[in-house]
Amino acid sequence: MGHALVAISLFVCVTYAFTFLVKALIDARARSLLMREGASDPDALRALLAADERQRRFGMLRWGIGLVAIAVGFALIELFGWRDVTPGAIAVLAGTLGLGQLTLYFLSR
Repeated sequence: MGHALVAISLFVCVTYAFTFLVKALIDARARSLLMREGASDPDALRALLAADERQRRFGMLRWGIGLVAIAVGFALIELFGWRDVTPGAIAVLAGTLGLGQLTLYFLSR
């Protein structure tokens, strides 16, 4: 049973890494084509770079809020003294992550 879980998780990790790599390559190729053809319009290039920077910043904010929310969830589980995986413990984690995502939504508006 343990070997099967290792194989499945390895497959998931390799698939995720491959998907991330392909997306990065496609984005890089699209940027190079836009820069080559859009060299005559510096405002469009500035807008593209500003949008990429904003997207990276929102990505960092999303991860930061999500990780803080999960940490708060684990702290609540520790505070309540739950030692087993119960529906209540999972609900606390899911709820705190949901609150973190709602916080991101309101901060991004």
